[in-house]
Amino acid sequence: MPGAASHPTLRPLGLTRVQFVAAASERGRSPSKARDEYKALFREGKPAAWFAEPGVELPDYPVSATLVDGETSKFVLRHEDGLETESVLIPMPRSTGTTTTLCVSSQVGCAMGCHFCETAQMGLLKNLRADQIVHQWFSATHRVQHSASRAVKNIVFMGMGEPTDNIDEVIQSVRVLTDHDGASVPASNISISTVGNPDGIVKIGELVRERGFHRLNLALSLNAPNDEIRTQIMPVNRAWPMARLKEALVSFPRFSQAAFCVEYVLIPGVNDRDEHCDEVCAFLRDIRCSLNVIPYNPRRNSPWPAPAEASVERFVARALTNGQFTKRRGTKGRDVMAACGQLGNEKIRQRKLVHDDGSSQPIKLRISTREATREEQT
Repeated sequence: MPGAASHPTLRPLGLTRVQFVAAASERGRSPSKARDEYKALFREGKPAAWFAEPGVELPDYPVSATLVDGETSKFVLRHEDGLETESVLIPMPRSTGTTTTLCVSSQVGCAMGCHFCETAQMGLLKNLRADQIVHQWFSATHRVQHSASRAVKNIVFMGMGEPTDNIDEVIQSVRVLTDHDGASVPASNISISTVGNPDGIVKIGELVRERGFHRLNLALSLNAPNDEIRTQIMPVNRAWPMARLKEALVSFPRFSQAAFCVEYVLIPGVNDRDEHCDEVCAFLRDIRCSLNVIPYNPRRNSPWPAPAEASVERFVARALTNGQFTKRRGTKGRDVMAACGQLGNEKIRQRKLVHDDGSSQPIKLRISTREATREEQT
């Protein structure tokens, strides 16, 4: 297209419809035609022919592997630089039928250093652009998922990375994902999880104040009953102690009766005692929230095993007795390192299966690619 190279790189998956039409118009496309092309890309997975021209970037990231554990699956997208994103598709049974939740990554690796998390062992390798975040939804919708009855309904920013550490690109990706002419995911079906960066929470709150985003969900990864324990397992607590986190949550704009999700990874011998539960409930007492208890999923070379089911049930029961609305998150995807806290090895085919006791062994999984499905030793 004449003159296209003089414009900034156009990345269609990182733009809202308004932004895309404006950029396409500068390149000589009529607004009506550009809008149709935007809809076709997001709704049908069909890129316009001119997207292949210079000045336009719509990468065809290879789906390098899809690891399947029951109905839960993890797919890996390989970028041009060799780094990979990991995303998880999780079936969620409901009374009206099963829906699908997509867990997306906002970074490759993570700088937060949480000791219980596999991703933290990588360090931060790069921030993802908005189009690279949206590309995970695009791939899940048009390349990995094929059943209309199991289309992605919910999106959670709970994959690799800390969303508030890449907040501008995360917010832009949310704008794209909620665009009515594009992915059209309701803001109420999107959750952003954070380790508790107060400044990031404020920025998310600014988005929530905008019309159309009032019901965007915020989740806090708490994981400890007090500052002493939280600092031991989450070094970021030195900068953002629990009192400051509570101030940020109390100040967060609320436009509905929906409760915050407070995530609590239950680690044996660390944060699972009765008095720990009582402390957590006291901390949350004046915050409308749901306490989501997550049994620890061992990372590679983990110093801790997974908790016994009896320990999980006892903790949940005590929280309920304290008057705290509490749910136990089901464990899904642990056998393919797709469970909470297990994402992030950039060399997926060297991944090892981590048992409940923290030991590991090579894992034999069904590796599905676009070319073939086969048994493979990884």
